[in-house]
Amino acid sequence: MNNFSIAIHGGAGTLVKGMMTAKLEARYKHDLKAALDEGYTILEDGGTAIEAVEIAVKVLEDSSLFNAGKGSVFTATESHEMDASIMDGKTLNAGAVSLITGIKNPVSLSRDIMEKSEHVFLAGEGAMQFAKELGYKIEDASYFYDEFRHNQWLEIKGTDSFQLDHATKKDSKFGTVGAVACDQEGNIAAATSTGGMTNKKWGRVGDSPMIGAGNYANNKTCAISCTGSGEFFIRGVVAYDVACLMEHKNMSLQAASDEVINNRILEIGGDGGLIAVDAKGNIAMPFNTEGMYRASKTSKGEAVIAIYK
Repeated sequence: MNNFSIAIHGGAGTLVKGMMTAKLEARYKHDLKAALDEGYTILEDGGTAIEAVEIAVKVLEDSSLFNAGKGSVFTATESHEMDASIMDGKTLNAGAVSLITGIKNPVSLSRDIMEKSEHVFLAGEGAMQFAKELGYKIEDASYFYDEFRHNQWLEIKGTDSFQLDHATKKDSKFGTVGAVACDQEGNIAAATSTGGMTNKKWGRVGDSPMIGAGNYANNKTCAISCTGSGEFFIRGVVAYDVACLMEHKNMSLQAASDEVINNRILEIGGDGGLIAVDAKGNIAMPFNTEGMYRASKTSKGEAVIAIYK
């Protein structure tokens, strides 16, 4: 049996230790642990990496603490536009969705695009039509309403400013969620989901739904889920960059992940982090910000739930 493992993240950024209450920190750790445990149980019971990353991300999407699903930030038009993607390292099959509204679990729609359509990426009205044809319930806007998120938006409403969830406000709730896993068969997978940027307009899309930028999986190298300044992660093709360094330079998972996050992305002005797993079950979780909500668990009994460096 292969060593199996899972890692999850709930966003990276300006997380200053003194700025968060003990009660809020406990809530974050509780929800991270819940997602980790759900995903790990699937792997322990012999389930697939794809099943594990989907369920872990769904748990995070259902938490109002993270900028994905229920906790998604408000756009310039006071609505929500969500993005997500999923990729299977065994087959290189992938599904992605962008600019959708009212879908409780965008990650599940991504998986349905991967498995039930001939396509990889659907967006906007067409993606919504596909979801309706599959019988997805369209949630009322009130399901996604969060007072903290709304106040965040009100502060910059009507301006040309937009806010990455991890910028400026030291106590702000954070970004993108994601999961990577390696199952007992040695297959790996990655999933990522986000509500994007506060006050974003013109249908802005970040790196999360872009295969190779914010999400990637290939059994030959690694599975990656990114979080951070999306524009820079797109330009740096970050998720695929890690895989390339492993494939063409024979770097280890840890070395390749560190090189991309602590050198290459910084050189072009980006910040953030990623979680990564390889087909041997090794895990890397580098970030170049003050913190990254993260958790991991391996079949060797190693478990981590952390926020700060």
